Amino acid sequence: MPLSYLTRIAQTPAPTFEEEGRARLIAETWAELGYVISRDEVGNVVTRITPPGTEGRPALLLAAHLDTVFPMSTDVTVHAERNRLVGPGVGDNSASLSVVTALLRDLRGREGLLRRPLWVAANVGEEGLGDLRGAKHLLAAHAQDLGAFVAVDGYLGVAVTRAVGVRRYRARYIGPGGHSWGDQAPSALHALGLAIARLYALHLPHSPRTTLNVGTASGGTSVNTIAGSAELLLDLRSLDQGALAELDSRAQSALQSAARDAGVTLKLDRVGDRPGGDLHAGALLDLAQTAAREGRIDLRLASSSTDANAAVIHGLPAIALGVYRGGNAHREDEWVQPGSLDAGLSFLRRVVELYQRQPLA
Repeated sequence: MPLSYLTRIAQTPAPTFEEEGRARLIAETWAELGYVISRDEVGNVVTRITPPGTEGRPALLLAAHLDTVFPMSTDVTVHAERNRLVGPGVGDNSASLSVVTALLRDLRGREGLLRRPLWVAANVGEEGLGDLRGAKHLLAAHAQDLGAFVAVDGYLGVAVTRAVGVRRYRARYIGPGGHSWGDQAPSALHALGLAIARLYALHLPHSPRTTLNVGTASGGTSVNTIAGSAELLLDLRSLDQGALAELDSRAQSALQSAARDAGVTLKLDRVGDRPGGDLHAGALLDLAQTAAREGRIDLRLASSSTDANAAVIHGLPAIALGVYRGGNAHREDEWVQPGSLDAGLSFLRRVVELYQRQPLA
């Protein structure tokens, strides 16, 4: 069962940009199951199953991300609490990785049932400032070899069929600094305060849903020092690419005007760009709904930002499917219902089987 893999995966730290330890664990585990493993330039772990007679046919790619939102210093010990397993990242995305690994285990020796190649990846860089680095790299290199992309991520019973577009910026304000009494220099923190106030004053449409968030803000050195630098991280999202582009333009104007009015310099870097829009998930959704009905799972549709976003610019059919039940994602008390992993495995396996049974083009 997937549970046999979960604790070991979850207790191997994997912050975004520092996934190497968990990547090695996954590569070793998949190799022990008998699969040929490759590592690409950005650190993705990939196995390609191409039974004789399927060469040249478009592959189905399953991808579960390696990284978590927790820094390396976090205690990632998993403990049992009543009918739950609790620990940072135990669900997102350790549970998905354990289900994908169990799928590979169960498929071993039965690869001849595949009518199309099946690729499975444990990819880097889905969370935070990872900006879908792993999924973007996979699809940029191999989209022409693929027929569909499934991001294995999230709660069982949720299918993401629309990608929420995301733009992220790091805005750094820079001034001369100085002594709070002896100098009269402009303050970078003054600019930061103006910027935050102006950003939150921007009008956001309710439909299509569009959001703005200043996730972090910092700066200065001491109470009696005029701040020489200050910075914020800004997250912009929308279901509509046009609305996102408009908000992007207005947000940049607000950031720039704050620098001018405070008399400091702005260094603005785009640190995230996740394409949004239709995932062309129709056929994949039909398969997922069939598998859900057979497994007596209530399937609901959602819009979100996942690795499936990376497929938008390639026009590749994509969907994100959850495979576990749990809660408190991105919190240190995240939890997973252990028994749900078997249901998630059965659901994912059935989706793959149904995909394989589709008529060949």
